[in-house]
Amino acid sequence: MIPDVIVIGAGVAGLSAATALAESGARVLVLEARPGLGGRATAFRDPETGERVDNGQHILMGCYDETFAFLRRVGAGDRVLWQTSLSLSMIDVTGHETTLKFPGVASPLHLLGGVLAWEALSWRERFSVLRIGAALRNNAGRGATAKATETVRDWLVRHGQAPRLCELFWEPLALAALNQSIDQAAAPHFAGILARMFGPDPLAAALVLPAVPLDELYAEPARQWLHSRGHQVRTNAPATVEVQNDAVKAVHIRDERIEAPVVVSSVPWHAMATLFNEAPASLGEMLKNAAALGSSPIVTVNLWFDRPVMHEPLIGLPGRSFQWAFDKRAIVGGAASHLSLVSSGAEQIVAGSNEELVTLALREIREALPAARTAMLRKGSAVRERRSTFSLAPDAPPRPATMTAVRGLFLAGDWIDTGLPATIESAAASGHLAAAAISDFQGKPKGLPPHS
Repeated sequence: MIPDVIVIGAGVAGLSAATALAESGARVLVLEARPGLGGRATAFRDPETGERVDNGQHILMGCYDETFAFLRRVGAGDRVLWQTSLSLSMIDVTGHETTLKFPGVASPLHLLGGVLAWEALSWRERFSVLRIGAALRNNAGRGATAKATETVRDWLVRHGQAPRLCELFWEPLALAALNQSIDQAAAPHFAGILARMFGPDPLAAALVLPAVPLDELYAEPARQWLHSRGHQVRTNAPATVEVQNDAVKAVHIRDERIEAPVVVSSVPWHAMATLFNEAPASLGEMLKNAAALGSSPIVTVNLWFDRPVMHEPLIGLPGRSFQWAFDKRAIVGGAASHLSLVSSGAEQIVAGSNEELVTLALREIREALPAARTAMLRKGSAVRERRSTFSLAPDAPPRPATMTAVRGLFLAGDWIDTGLPATIESAAASGHLAAAAISDFQGKPKGLPPHS
């Protein structure tokens, strides 16, 4: 098969682009440098337990329209668990457990009602949430409520949010959405996420958890979907792009050369420099900005106990190194009492040894959960994604557009300028943007039937 489009990278962005292109009639070849699919959202087999373990726990939100469109396309829309009424158990650093539950009323009244009924806060602290309601409404209507030069904390303080409300709710939510602390990330990114979550759709704020390991959620279904329609997905295939006269000519895989009129690069920002043996001068500014874009790590510690220790699939642990704990037994099934503890914006602990990280996670979960204090730890392991997401700091360099200065070269990836932070939704949206831009570039109407 001679491909119409070569997609480099088989994470969410690459596979969403590839499947959308295939659906529109293009012949697609996907190249992945690693042995497995999934990029920064994948899973591996634990050698001791035999269990498929995610390289980091991901939460989806009900407002992830592009992600769910991608999952439905490849027949994986049923591989998630929807929590249609947002309800979160939160255990503060004193061990006091409360439940934040949003009532089934119109947005953003469900946010306001949930916080006003939350017993973790004093009445004065609860009432401070009312001051942010107007900001959310304005932002949903594209009002300028967040300044590009201010941090999330600056924005929250400007809107009168009580310090304890920030500690127990806004900061854990911002860390989960942005993977940076509220003192580092720029406010518009967070305000944009809140506008989507607390917009007119009552399901937009629903928590959606993958019910299978991450590679089984989307990567393997996408591979099978593409193969069944005559397209190719190759792993262990590190690729570089050949450019002549500011136009794509071919892709090289070691000693193999494949002519390619159109290429989609979905490699992350920190790998852009490796995409070319000789970088085109016309891409100099984009490559310079990509190299200057900072990174933020995520650390996940997996703990296996000899008995169940959690009574819910997810609990929040505000004020700690690990902000969230997931009960994998309740989410994906199985007999093992397997917890995944996630530390977003983990600069302070990412350099720790496996033993140090497991010890820290075990101490924090035992401080929070009485049942964990008497349970025996059977196994612990740490997973580090040192460059899990790109920086959203106010002084971060600009993110690139889908179309580049090289004819036939398009970009996808969560770091592309989608208007979203580094989420699975941004990755899926970027893939769909690339597919639409290529259809325009090739002069094809969208929605052509696939090649037979």
